[in-house]
Amino acid sequence: MFEQTPLKTISIFVILAGLTLYTIFGNYFSQELVVQVATLAILAIALDMVAGYGGMVSLCHGAIFGIGAYGYAVVNVLMGGTPALALVGAIVLAFTFGLLVGAVTSRTRGIFFIMATLAFGQMVYVLIFDSQTLGGDDGMWGLARQDFSSIGIDLNDGRQFALYTIVCLALAYSLASFILRSAFGRTLVGIHENEDRMRALGVSVWKFKSFAFGISGALAGLAGALAAQQTMFVSPELAVWTVSGEVLIVVILGGLGTLVGPIIGAVVLVFLRFGVSSVTSYWHLVIGIILIATVMAGGRGIYGGIEDFLQSRRRLKSSIFEHKNDA
Repeated sequence: MFEQTPLKTISIFVILAGLTLYTIFGNYFSQELVVQVATLAILAIALDMVAGYGGMVSLCHGAIFGIGAYGYAVVNVLMGGTPALALVGAIVLAFTFGLLVGAVTSRTRGIFFIMATLAFGQMVYVLIFDSQTLGGDDGMWGLARQDFSSIGIDLNDGRQFALYTIVCLALAYSLASFILRSAFGRTLVGIHENEDRMRALGVSVWKFKSFAFGISGALAGLAGALAAQQTMFVSPELAVWTVSGEVLIVVILGGLGTLVGPIIGAVVLVFLRFGVSSVTSYWHLVIGIILIATVMAGGRGIYGGIEDFLQSRRRLKSSIFEHKNDA
């Protein structure tokens, strides 16, 4: 069950404040790193909602990410829509696709669910890659960023765009935490823990799974739209299955089923990739070793490990206090 604990609140505040300060006082490259962190973190939150709390480990979130990016490009470039309309279109399209995937795969579990989502992801990639309307393997360019000039904000400025993505990250986390604390979220967790019991209680399991996947898809679509605005260019590489693999690594690294952990995982992965790649081209090996160590240490991830450690200390102190009172 999800709880917005003081530790989660402090952690999210520290992360957002740190990214904001790094953006304000950093250079152009620093701002690009922050945008990458925010985009990846939103995608990781989307995956953690269904994988960590719904038990649906997906390998098509990279494709949904790509759908969000291409949805933005199609509305903005091909249809001539405003950036605001393009953002709405991207989120709605990603939500609809997520709803479809959730409905079709809702009766599968475990490895069968994973493979079904992978198949959906590969279909999306092939369709985008082969579509001449979408530019094929050349992609699409000429995208515009959101226009907030009426309130004195210019998102063509790197610093202001990075701050905009941080705000989107905060909103995505707030929305996800609100949904998981709601009756819908508690039911989703119940389905994860014992699907047969929830079905016996009269819960329409497939509807909850489908809608959860739709909401997750909407967040992934938001991340894709931000990625499209960052480079003002989209290509089939945004929808390749390795994007799904990378975001799954981020979720596991930070802490599956914690919601804050995926954000920490995104920060660690992006900055570690930048730091290690500047020294050696074998940065994948370093990240792989760190991931193996994280799993071998208990599988709770960075944030999950910290949370368990603090809870163990509280239990120990409580036990010592009770023992002294008994004496």
